[in-house]
Amino acid sequence: MLGLETDLSAFYRFARQDDRLNALARRFRGMRPTRFPTIFEALVNAVACQQLSLEVGIHLLNRLAAAFGPSVPSGDGSWAAFPRPGDLASLTPEAFRRLGFSNSKGRAVVELARRLADQGQGSLWRLEAMSDGQAIKYLQTFRGIGRWSAEYVLLRGLGRWHVFPGDDVGARNKLQAWLGLPAPLDYQGVGRVLAGFHPFGGLIYFHFLLSHLAEEGYLQ
Repeated sequence: MLGLETDLSAFYRFARQDDRLNALARRFRGMRPTRFPTIFEALVNAVACQQLSLEVGIHLLNRLAAAFGPSVPSGDGSWAAFPRPGDLASLTPEAFRRLGFSNSKGRAVVELARRLADQGQGSLWRLEAMSDGQAIKYLQTFRGIGRWSAEYVLLRGLGRWHVFPGDDVGARNKLQAWLGLPAPLDYQGVGRVLAGFHPFGGLIYFHFLLSHLAEEGYLQ
């Protein structure tokens, strides 16, 4: 989950060949790419953050955990863990609307939870053996999961550090500015400009995220 087993030595060697990437890598040297503990949590995170800022998406997820997650005792009260499929399967989309989710997002999470409550989360681990294309196609069989969400799950749920979610408009804009490109990038354009950085596209995505968090004052 914390990415401590990820060997970044090849990434740092590669970064030294490009001044822009080297500056980014040096700024956050020691960063390890993190994964969600379950693919279910990665999927729900993807749904919650669709077409929203990261901050708003995290607020929605915190409310979801506080309302429906298991309670974990602590010295000064309790912490809320992330809900399991069974914790959400009996809910209706209206329960999510009260937390700030749209009706479509609430319906997507409920259907996902019910499907996995019936099949078990183990059914998602078949994704490990699939190619990127196969995994994206399978993930898109879930309501509310499009190409961006599927690629996000490949990166954050399956640890495929080469995957840069090309439909992330904020990340595309950062990539354009970082490379000094005069025109905005579309999905195909992201693939073209990152071809020379393969297989480290997902790590670049993580570094953009860290840069955003630093700009917002979340990192010391």
